Amino acid sequence: MNSPSSGTKDSTAVIECQNLERRFGGLVAVTGIDLQVARGEIFGLVGPNGSGKTTLVNAITGFYPPQRGRILLNGSDITGMPPHKVARLKVARTFQNLALFNGMSALDNILLGRHIYLNPGVIKTALYWWMSQKEEIAHRQVVEEVIEFLQLQAVRDDPVETLSIGLKKRVELARALVAEPNFLILDEPMAGMNQEEKEYMARFVLDARDERGITVLLIEHHMDVVLGICDRIMALNYGEVIGTGLPRDVVANPRVIEAYLGKASQHAA
Repeated sequence: MNSPSSGTKDSTAVIECQNLERRFGGLVAVTGIDLQVARGEIFGLVGPNGSGKTTLVNAITGFYPPQRGRILLNGSDITGMPPHKVARLKVARTFQNLALFNGMSALDNILLGRHIYLNPGVIKTALYWWMSQKEEIAHRQVVEEVIEFLQLQAVRDDPVETLSIGLKKRVELARALVAEPNFLILDEPMAGMNQEEKEYMARFVLDARDERGITVLLIEHHMDVVLGICDRIMALNYGEVIGTGLPRDVVANPRVIEAYLGKASQHAA
C-alpha cells in the first residue's frame, strides 16, 4: 500500500464545517466540529463506534441538517440543503451498510448512480430514438469506463447478492463514481474485507484521487489503511474532536489511544 502523496492537493477547502452541532432530542451526536478538507486530499475520519462520524457526514450530505454551525462546499453555504441538491453539486457517497439492490445485476446497480443526470419526460420517452438514445449512450459510456477502472468486468452481469463483500463494496464505489463527483464520502468502505480486498480498495481510492482529481473524506476503522492512504485525519469521541493532523501524530495522541482502548487498557499496556 503506497503512502499518500501531498503533491496532489492544494490549500483550497472543498468542504468546511464551522462549529457544527447536531442533536437528536437530548442526545448530542456531534458538537463544536470545525473541519476543513483541502482539494485533492484524502482526509480520514476516525473514532470508536458511536463517536459521531456517520452523523457528521449525514449533516454534510443533507440527511440530518445541523442545528448549529455552517457547512460550506467550495465556499458556498449548503447548510440544510436537501440530499438530492447536494448530490447535484457533485458530492457522492457510499454507506456504512451496503445499499445495493438485490435481484439486480452489478451493472444495473451501477447505472443507478447516473440518476442525477437523467431528465425523463413523456415527450423524450415517446421520441426516444430521436431525443434520448444519444443521451443513454453517453451515460453507458461513463458506466463502462468506471467498470473497467474498478475491474468489475467479470461480474458486471451477476446478481449483486451473489458477490463477495469485497466486490459488493466495489460495486457501491462504482455507483458513486459514475455520478462524476468532485467530493466523495466513503463510509467504512473496507468493513468486512480480508487483507487482499482491503489492499485493492485502498488502491482504487488512491487512484480516484490521483487519476480523477476527486477529494475524499474517508471514515475507516482499519488503522493500517488510514496510516497508508490518508493525508490528514480527525479523531472524534462522544461527538467531539479529540485530535486533528497527520495520521501518525493523531493515532499516537493519548486522548485517541484512551478513546479506543480505555484508561485501564492503556495503563496495562
